This record gives sequence, structure tokens and C-alpha cells, in this order.
Amino acid sequence: MESPNFTVDFEDELITTLTHLYSGTRIKTDAPLDNNGKASSFSPTDLVSAALSSCMISIIAIHLEKQGRKLLPVRSQVKKVMASNPRRIAEIHIEFDFGSNNFSSDEMETLERIAHACPVAKSLNADLKIFTNFR
Repeated sequence: MESPNFTVDFEDELITTLTHLYSGTRIKTDAPLDNNGKASSFSPTDLVSAALSSCMISIIAIHLEKQGRKLLPVRSQVKKVMASNPRRIAEIHIEFDFGSNNFSSDEMETLERIAHACPVAKSLNADLKIFTNFR
């Protein structure tokens, strides 16, 4: 294996610590309440859902930077819906609030299309339903 990007260490009671080796940043995970955890932190499936939103926002910012524009603060709210048999993420709902960014309806349509082409979205199973609301 070439040099790893991060490590994952199992601690105890379904807690893991993820360490980003370049920056040293750490994130703890815990299993959700409905899957034997205590929900003391993000679950791995929470991270997947949050990563999708983060990637969408990042790809929009990159697109705007290439146009010489800057993305002002954006917030998203993410809801993950789980399914069983097999246990998996069935749906991710993301509502974006572009705050003081002043985009026309045509620009929002373009940004939504760009967001859905982000690397995380393209890496997820095609059966996963992704619902977004850009406002």
C-alpha cells in the first residue's frame, strides 16, 4: 500500500477515531442508537451523508472561483433515512440555504446540476435517493 491518507482506530463500545494524517485532525464516530450505539458522535453513515453535502458545497465554490467569484457562507441541513435488509442509507435529503448569495434562478439550476456531479455523489450507489432543495 502507498502512504495512507488516514487511520481508523477502534477504541471501545463501538467508538472509532479517524485521524487525517496530513493535518492531524481527528473525528470520533459512534454507532447510532438504533444500531447498538450511544449516538455520542457522528455515525459512519452520518459522515457519508454529511460528506455528500460538504462535497456539493465545495464543488460549487470551486466552480464559482473559476469564474472569479466567491461563494459567501452557505448552510445545509441534512436528513439521512436508513433502510433495512440490508441496512443501508436509502435516502439523503439536503436543504441548502445560500444566505446572502444572490443567484438567479438560472444560476441556481446550474449550481444544482454541478452539485449533483460532485465526486461523493458519483461514488454512491445508484439506488440511493438524493433529494436536494436549493434556496
